[in-house]
Amino acid sequence: MDWIPHVTVATIVENEGRFLFVEETKEGRQVINQPAGHLEQGESLVEAAIRETLEETQWQVEILGVVGLGLYTADSNNVTYHRTTFFARPLAFCAEHQMDKDIDQAIWLSADELRERQAQLRSPMVLDCLERYLAGHRYPLSMIYGNGIYGAGS
Repeated sequence: MDWIPHVTVATIVENEGRFLFVEETKEGRQVINQPAGHLEQGESLVEAAIRETLEETQWQVEILGVVGLGLYTADSNNVTYHRTTFFARPLAFCAEHQMDKDIDQAIWLSADELRERQAQLRSPMVLDCLERYLAGHRYPLSMIYGNGIYGAGS
């Protein structure tokens, strides 16, 4: 089997009506994304979301639930990404934690500010996931099982 989807996570972090995003340079252009990245061997989806958010934004977060699951095939590389999007609340800014070198900066934007910058989105999933969150698509973490989160055989 030659086709392998890439498992990724993303986190919507809301604080007083603003949302945490990252600006990064991809293929020579600055793009906006939620804190997001690939699942690493041996970690749970929740652990990956917490790790990626801290690495990309310097924010420690508490994952509260799931916004949704999505598939996206990028035109640039024809890779299919299976993305689990979480929602979280910020706990602490960790200035001592070094930000991932691939990130230009972390930014807080309102939903309207993100919509105004739609041409800069890394993928359509960025705005789609935020709109789903705003529409009330919020599900409990208990919908995820396996990898030691809820015990063997859950």
